[in-house]
Amino acid sequence: MIDVKKFIKVVDGRIRVTDRNFLRESIDNLIYRAVFSQDDSEKTGLYKIILEAAKDIGIYPSSIEKFYKDIGKGRYSGFTAPAINIRGLTYDVARTIFRKAKEMSVGAFIFEIARSEIAYTIQSPLEYSAVILSAAIKEGFEGPVFLQGDHFQVNAKKYSDNPGKEIDTLKSFIKEAIEAEFYNIDIDASTIVDLSKDTVKEQQAPNYTLTASLTSYIRELESEGITISTGGEIGEIGGRNSTVEELKDFLDGFRESFNKKFSGLSKISVQTGTSHGGVVLPDGTLAKVKIDFETLRTLSEVARKEYGLSGAVQHGASTLPEEAFSKFPETGTAEIHLATGFQNIIIDNPFLPSSFKGEIYEFLNKEFIKEKKEGQTEEQFIYSVRKKGFGPFKKRWWDLPQEIKIPIMTELENRFELLFDRLKVTNTKNIVEESVAMVTIKKEIPEVVRRFL
Repeated sequence: MIDVKKFIKVVDGRIRVTDRNFLRESIDNLIYRAVFSQDDSEKTGLYKIILEAAKDIGIYPSSIEKFYKDIGKGRYSGFTAPAINIRGLTYDVARTIFRKAKEMSVGAFIFEIARSEIAYTIQSPLEYSAVILSAAIKEGFEGPVFLQGDHFQVNAKKYSDNPGKEIDTLKSFIKEAIEAEFYNIDIDASTIVDLSKDTVKEQQAPNYTLTASLTSYIRELESEGITISTGGEIGEIGGRNSTVEELKDFLDGFRESFNKKFSGLSKISVQTGTSHGGVVLPDGTLAKVKIDFETLRTLSEVARKEYGLSGAVQHGASTLPEEAFSKFPETGTAEIHLATGFQNIIIDNPFLPSSFKGEIYEFLNKEFIKEKKEGQTEEQFIYSVRKKGFGPFKKRWWDLPQEIKIPIMTELENRFELLFDRLKVTNTKNIVEESVAMVTIKKEIPEVVRRFL
């Protein structure tokens, strides 16, 4: 067991780092021990030690709210923030991102995980926070780190069967995420838009009413000095394209439903032609996707100029062709969400042993065969479920030797460099730090942490 007392002590009720170099040298083993400990109290204790140690050396879990509101006021423009979901090899991938961000002076980037991903990748919000901040410690990154709950989505069927229970479940996810210092949360109630109603505003009413209610709940949980950046969504990703009418009726309805003494939404997710993970053809290749960039431009402009938001958010973008990414800053898109493309780089890398990949696929065929849709080819089925091969094999992924990891991370690093360049977020670190207050939320040291100190 690592003796954390060698580089950490408690001063005035706060965890203080006494030896940064020793912390950095030890963090590989410390986060590994935390993630794979069979003792839940030890796991929780180590996660919290890592979070507090990171904050003490200038790594701040932060809200992007103020920065996005400054974009809405026209103070900043010309770039699109990438929001990155990491499903597997999380520590190594996060290290790669921080390394490239330092090199390119990138500040406008987000680490996120969706409600569904928390389940199938077996990464709790607290684990995700601790792993991301461990990577920042290892790479010597300092400044704000934006942790985001992506697609905290209402399950339409469960909501229909028992609305109260589904909302309570979603609230528990929100509370858990905030306690893990996720200060950015995207609410997705677009699943309960009622298209049977006559007018667009009536159709959007369940969406904006519930989004307002959950945003109010988020405001109740905020710590002093932090306003959590909250996003809404007007059209379920993979459906028909969003319209200006939908955007305005949703945001007008939200304003009418929301307590005006609180800060409202900072962004709005829309649908312009993509789907999560891309559209898979029978041979397993991805179909070309055509995004309606003019719609994206118009929606972003309306969101900024009429409502003071940062703009529109594009989901399902990671599998787009390289030339598409430069168009997002041109259209004023505030944020794009990226996940499957990175997953594909990891799984399809030629250095990944075919035997390991085959073992994962065999597991998926056994455990998730009921999810195979009528008419799907084997290639389409595997592509649709292989994201679920990260959680059950998490330790095996983490334990892969460096001669396998290094070429995978090299390919990912090249991809992150391209994205940072095309999305125009290079040299944004200074403006982000000018806009975002460096707030350290004091956390009581629980007994489970004191046992290590």
